[in-house]
Amino acid sequence: MAPAASKLRAEAGLQALPRRALAQYLRLLQLYPVLTKAATRFFFTGPLSHHFYLFLEHWIPPEVPLAGVKRLLLDRLLFAPAFLLVFFLVMNFLEGRDAAAFAAKMRRGFWPALQMNWRVWTPVQFININYVPLQFRVLFANLVALFWYTYLASLRK
Repeated sequence: MAPAASKLRAEAGLQALPRRALAQYLRLLQLYPVLTKAATRFFFTGPLSHHFYLFLEHWIPPEVPLAGVKRLLLDRLLFAPAFLLVFFLVMNFLEGRDAAAFAAKMRRGFWPALQMNWRVWTPVQFININYVPLQFRVLFANLVALFWYTYLASLRK
């Protein structure tokens, strides 16, 4: 087979990947709705949040002056925008949309969603980072996230 034909076939396979992934996700959602939803929520955000909270504890230990405020600022100004961007990217992928749709969604929805994130999550994260024991921070955030994701999903409509 010619290298050009092989390359074209590989590119066609990559372009079909979002559709195949979405089809597989929808199939699993139909067969195992609760397990599929739990897996897609916790397999991504759980480990990411777990390691972020460990990073905060290590990088800004409790004995550092104003540790809670510094951790909160790091969470709100670094983690929140990055996590929201990943959320929009994953949703775009799962919906089988292209890069142009992602860019349009980011222009239209990112800033309002980030502002709402700061309003909702800043007091939540203040409590979480300063008063919730480290081993329960992901659980605490996940409980609040149930409501937050409902809001984010409403932005798509």
